Amino acid sequence: MRTTRAHRVAQAVMYHTWADMTFVHWRYPAAVIQELLPPGLTAEEFDGSAWVGLTPFLMKDVRPRALPPLPGMSRFPETNVRTYARDGRGRGGLWFLSLDAGLLPAVLAARAVYALPYHWAGMSVRVAGERAVYRSRRRWPGREGARCHAEVELGPPMDEADGLARFLTERYRLFTVVAGRLATAEVDHPPWPLRHARLTRLDQDLLQAGGLPAPEGEPFVLASPGVRALIGMWSLV
Repeated sequence: MRTTRAHRVAQAVMYHTWADMTFVHWRYPAAVIQELLPPGLTAEEFDGSAWVGLTPFLMKDVRPRALPPLPGMSRFPETNVRTYARDGRGRGGLWFLSLDAGLLPAVLAARAVYALPYHWAGMSVRVAGERAVYRSRRRWPGREGARCHAEVELGPPMDEADGLARFLTERYRLFTVVAGRLATAEVDHPPWPLRHARLTRLDQDLLQAGGLPAPEGEPFVLASPGVRALIGMWSLV
């Protein structure tokens, strides 16, 4: 895995490794997504549609700047529901409808520092050979019991990411709302090493818990062994 070069993040606040990631994406009408975005953001489209991703993975080596990973605090499962938007300056980034994580202190810290809609959940990530299994059931706060059970068959590496794969994965900014104001934080990581993948099972209602209608049609599925990432502090837009 290539090491991260901090060319987007001038001073990292947090260091992460995002491992054993699966990207599951569906098309949605842009008008549906726009209703869920805060003022100042516009739903971003590719091939005539907005896109929503369900992304289960394993957080590893999590630590703040100038500290080593802390035992029991640096490794936990996470599952995000995310979409893509642009601000008034035309900058693209991620908007999270929800983030479920398996470690309560990490949930509390992310809600406090980044004002992100994190939820505490009972979760597991298991990868064996060419098969990945993700399980999650929400505990707190919000819609208790919101769930995700995904089983994925991992395929061969992608020789080169196509336009849609790049649109969905090459994201280096997140948006949030802090004290009623739109804010952003920069993210830096190498390009994702991507694999083809196929869902063999999916039982979820996290998208619906995030305010979306149930997804329709076949999803676009990718997987990755992961990347190392640097996270900057938020700033107002």
